[in-house]
Amino acid sequence: MSGPDRRGTRQRMLDSAVLLLRERGAAGVTVDAVLAHSGAPRGSVYHHFPGGRNEIVLGAVRQAGDYIAAMVSDSAAEGDVQRTVEGLVRFWKRALTKTGFRAGCPVAAMAMDSRDLVPDAGEVVREIFAQWHTSLADVLSTSGFPAPRAQRLATLIVSVIEGAVILCRANRDLGPLDDVLIEIAPLLERAD
Repeated sequence: MSGPDRRGTRQRMLDSAVLLLRERGAAGVTVDAVLAHSGAPRGSVYHHFPGGRNEIVLGAVRQAGDYIAAMVSDSAAEGDVQRTVEGLVRFWKRALTKTGFRAGCPVAAMAMDSRDLVPDAGEVVREIFAQWHTSLADVLSTSGFPAPRAQRLATLIVSVIEGAVILCRANRDLGPLDDVLIEIAPLLERAD
């Protein structure tokens, strides 16, 4: 098998694991489920993921975390924190609608149910949330917020969006994300 084909199989497996993690949590990401969803042959698992299931799960959560971090960083580069938050809300609205409210945040899923299932998950989840937090705090600081307030607001943004995604899934309604935008907007207006 050539390099690009192997890379394609590996990526398909990671993409499948991300979706399974979003919909079923860490417990739902089994080797069999990833193989069935991705269509990859069984031999691909230990070829691409010699660490087995745990390596697949950690790779999937890292991929998902990096995707959202890049989205935050790209948006934050514009220097408008309100637009950054609006972009995150749009992303989650599309994701929730596209999956019929079945798929939430894979990082939150990993944070909630992985301690015993995937030993290194706690550290990976902390790193991802810290990366998101840092990107948001940086754009807030760049927008003129004092560093301590930028840190607190970054925590608030991550918390309310993650919480709203959970409520949206539970209620099968996008209203909680709309509420977040309305209520957080005044907090993001810089007082000069």
